[in-house]
Amino acid sequence: MTHIVAYLCVLGSFLNGFDQCTVPESEFQLEGDYLIGGLFDIHQVNSSFYHHRPEAIDCSSAPFILSSYRRFQLMRFSVEEINNSTKLLPNVSLGYEIFDHCTDSVNFPGPLNLIAVNGLIQPLEEPHKNLSKVIAVVGTYTSPQARAVAPLFMMNLIPMVSYGAASSIFSRRQIYPSFMRTVHASKDVIEVIFSILTEFNWKWVAFLYVDDSYGIDGLQLFLKKIKDTDICLAYNKALDHYSDYKAIFKQINAQNVNVIIVFAPEWTVEELMKSVKQINVTNKVWIAGDAWSLNKKIRDQIQGIKSIGTVLGVAEPNMTIPGFREFIYSFKAQTHCENAKQQKFCNQICHCSSLTAEEIIDADPSFSFPVYSAVYSIAHALHNILQCGAYGCKANIKVYPHMVLTELRKSNFTLLNQTVQFDENGEPMFGPYAIVFWDHDGSIHEVGYYNFHGSFDFSINILCLLSLNLTLFKNCVQVPTSVCSTECDVGYKKTQYGIHKCCFNCTICPNGTYNNITEDPYSCINCNNTQWSEEGSTSCSLRVVEYTPFTDIWAIGIMVGAFILVFISLALSVLFALNYNTPVVKSAGGPMCFLILGCLSLSSLSVFFYFGEPTVAFCILRYLPFLLFFTVCLACFVVRSFQIVCIFKIAAQIPKLHSWWMKYHGQWLFITVAFVTQAIFLLINYIYAPPSSKMDIYWNPQKIILGCDIDFKAALISLVLPLLFCFLCFVFSYMGKDLPKNYNEAKAITFCLLLLILTWIIFATGSILYQGKYMQPLQSLAVLSSLYSFLLWYFFPKCYIIIFQPQKNTHHYFQNLIQSYTKTISQ
Repeated sequence: MTHIVAYLCVLGSFLNGFDQCTVPESEFQLEGDYLIGGLFDIHQVNSSFYHHRPEAIDCSSAPFILSSYRRFQLMRFSVEEINNSTKLLPNVSLGYEIFDHCTDSVNFPGPLNLIAVNGLIQPLEEPHKNLSKVIAVVGTYTSPQARAVAPLFMMNLIPMVSYGAASSIFSRRQIYPSFMRTVHASKDVIEVIFSILTEFNWKWVAFLYVDDSYGIDGLQLFLKKIKDTDICLAYNKALDHYSDYKAIFKQINAQNVNVIIVFAPEWTVEELMKSVKQINVTNKVWIAGDAWSLNKKIRDQIQGIKSIGTVLGVAEPNMTIPGFREFIYSFKAQTHCENAKQQKFCNQICHCSSLTAEEIIDADPSFSFPVYSAVYSIAHALHNILQCGAYGCKANIKVYPHMVLTELRKSNFTLLNQTVQFDENGEPMFGPYAIVFWDHDGSIHEVGYYNFHGSFDFSINILCLLSLNLTLFKNCVQVPTSVCSTECDVGYKKTQYGIHKCCFNCTICPNGTYNNITEDPYSCINCNNTQWSEEGSTSCSLRVVEYTPFTDIWAIGIMVGAFILVFISLALSVLFALNYNTPVVKSAGGPMCFLILGCLSLSSLSVFFYFGEPTVAFCILRYLPFLLFFTVCLACFVVRSFQIVCIFKIAAQIPKLHSWWMKYHGQWLFITVAFVTQAIFLLINYIYAPPSSKMDIYWNPQKIILGCDIDFKAALISLVLPLLFCFLCFVFSYMGKDLPKNYNEAKAITFCLLLLILTWIIFATGSILYQGKYMQPLQSLAVLSSLYSFLLWYFFPKCYIIIFQPQKNTHHYFQNLIQSYTKTISQ
């Protein structure tokens, strides 16, 4: 190999005598007072590179990267511009040593040369005896390259200002203390991509990434960003030299993914797009990362962007750097002879003399300002260290790399209307991102922006997209969709199937529930007890609270009926008092008639508490008067039935029972015991389980029915006596079914009891079929009907005889009936 190189050098010298071409100074080196290192991947070695023995990589034989060469020339231009300026570093010149860093794994001679002094690496024990010949390094471009060489510069805190390495790992200052960058980290690119997805409501996406630290970091950042959002990653795949693109897109199409995010460098995307054309992938939305969104070579490679679909990209704004065009034209105007003399160190040759100035200028402009600002940041740091002023810089100051690092972190200057500053982690605090669109003719349009600092604005100009008549819109009105499942209609909940939350079925929310997309689209939320909702609702409505007020027509009618009952009871009491000594009044019970009428009147008090808003007091008084006094009333009828049977049947057969009953006033004793017993039962009931107001929320979903809640198990104790007395009345009434006509109280009592039972059967049936607000009037009507059944059918026949048939209300008439009945019995 050495003989071949020597031969070429001799041959070049020989030919030089015949060709009057000038050999310019090396593009890779420039002498100066202070040296800046540069690492640019002008060539890109394939990741599958394999070598059999230790050797320096011949980068010039690898594929040429025009965009990187443009950035390489931009660094040269930046240094030359600073040297030609009399303001930034007057009387001080900057030099550079740039290396073609074409691979991240086996290309270490360049970085080692930058930190070496006279071919030797300084020991850590002697940090100030020998100094690195460079004060800072610009580079590298990719994250894997930066991770490989950064530790070499971190040892002595040599500032490494990257213009393209975007992985999150470099934000960790404890690992990379002297690493800084002028490009936004991957998290910022992911933030912009996420905003684009959100803007167009794309929720079902694929993520293709290069299989290295940059791509894996991008995938992790994207997964973290979409966590707890409605965006789902349907498919992701790492790309390398061996990727099976046919299988990849078969899977993407099988999952109906229409939006594909490509997070990879340009050389990986070139292979990808070549396969896209071969496989004939169409009608997709491609979202490009900043590494290839402005790449002209890829646009020319596609040749008919319309066929593959729509390309949106994230890119730094295409800023024009004044003087760069003239620099390139001036540089290319020189007569170029690529000569071995240029190669003072390995890999400092590019074989690119055939490039025209236009080709270099029109190459992918991505990361131009990061390179420009990186060089100027170092220059401004040196300006501050050397205390430069209008009359020059101080020459007696020893410059160490760590001093440059300190000043770099303090950077605060204006460059092309951008304020260049860094945060505590060395991240840039300047530079927005542009949203670009690839038109059908290959041109690029800026259709939006994302500003990270200050107002944090994001905007996409939809009107601009429409005016371009882009394939992004179908008929200029409809954005292409990319979803696993279409959104549910309002009032429907999502029921996820599979592992992705974007894949779901829609289920309508039933009555009494609602679905709120902002709160939880995956569940139907129950309305509370005071609210209701129809099927498929998105909110609950307040229920109508219903009860029967005193002003209700039914309430007024029933209360009037109660007043009439009291009036009739009072009138009957007066009538019976005036005819107290007549046989009809005595046969009806005599003084017991007044007790019965009084109990009926007091029982009617319950009717008035069935109306108005139910309270605990109303619920107690709704049942207490009726159960207490109606029980006394029934006790009176039991006594009356027993007395009738006793007079005609038991007295003759059991004379002692009759004499005891008469002697100790058994009827009053029985009634008193019944009253006291029922009062005790009611007291026990109301102490342990008193009635309370309740809200019926189940009968009608739109209404709340106010009523009283009764513990029926506890209430059974207060119903024992009324039920027992009804049974005894029937027994004694049946025994007296054949008594004389004028002694037909037993038949009257039986009929009253039948009416009573019929009334409560009707009420029980109604309460089963209906539970609305008129349930309370229905119950009060049953109470009033029970009272009227005894008032009308027991007392009115007596009144009729007293008023209209006085001839039957005589002692002689009653004695004849008794004698006739006695003769019948004796026969």
